[in-house]
Amino acid sequence: MMKRREILKGAAAVGAGLPLCGPAAAQAWPARPIKLVVPFPPGSSPDLIARLIAEPLAAALGQPVLVDNRAGAGGNLGTGAVARATPDGYTLLFTIQGPLVTAPLLNPRLPYDPYTQLAPVSLVATSPNVLVVTPELGSATLADFVRLAKERRGALNYGSVGNGSASHLAMESFKARAGIDLRHVPFQGFPQIVNAMLSGEVQAAFMVPGIAMGQVRAGKLKALGVTTLGRSSALPEMPTFVEQGYAGFEAVSWQAVLAPAGTPPAILQRVSAELVRIVKSNEVRSKILGHYFSAVGTAPEALVTLMKAERDRWGKVIKAAGVQPE
Repeated sequence: MMKRREILKGAAAVGAGLPLCGPAAAQAWPARPIKLVVPFPPGSSPDLIARLIAEPLAAALGQPVLVDNRAGAGGNLGTGAVARATPDGYTLLFTIQGPLVTAPLLNPRLPYDPYTQLAPVSLVATSPNVLVVTPELGSATLADFVRLAKERRGALNYGSVGNGSASHLAMESFKARAGIDLRHVPFQGFPQIVNAMLSGEVQAAFMVPGIAMGQVRAGKLKALGVTTLGRSSALPEMPTFVEQGYAGFEAVSWQAVLAPAGTPPAILQRVSAELVRIVKSNEVRSKILGHYFSAVGTAPEALVTLMKAERDRWGKVIKAAGVQPE
């Protein structure tokens, strides 16, 4: 399996100069506003990043790019709507890995197939997950936490935002690597996990930095490490799991743009090229970093490679842990 670092390194070369095919079609498009569907609610992490790129993308294409929030079913509702949309370049999808990778693994009856009904455009941004624990545990390091979890085997709880979520699978993967046993308590969202940790109901969780770091800096939670292979540009001061003895451990959140399958290749390539240029600009890259994400920007081929690698990675975790859909 290719490591994400190798995937993104190759993507930079591929995305540097995308050729346009079908020049007549590319010149005729776009002639009206473009809808950017975000299958999550306003204020969510994908919504925030989508809105950062919508305005510069509109300026580049000469037509408004309208963010359309279609939340529901963990992102599957809006993702399915895009998969069934007319492939004319006027509907795009901005989503996270869940509806593209883990949802198909957990639900064979999913009403869309992201590998046949969606066309990749670009990987836009990535973010580490952060393992946070309650200060009452007294765990100053990851090693401290593992030692305590082994001493209190089965007595500690961890929270996630649901079966098959990134926060759930990251912990199941780490449990297997560290040889620890924690009880899983699913919640509707990260705010509920934070409240449960502050009340002592759960003692640990993998969280996105946008939620975790405010509580960490206020001294209400303790961060033990990030899940990128190398130090994250969003949290350069925080050690990785790799540095702390867990070679190859990685559980990264990512956000990408796709389109309905059958969208003309010239349109896909133009949008991809514009996104690469936009997210690598100093202004947008800085804004993305402000949300604890690292700007990436890749060609479509790199996103396909990433999706398949993630499917293999998390498919093994789901099988080994016996994860079932809710």
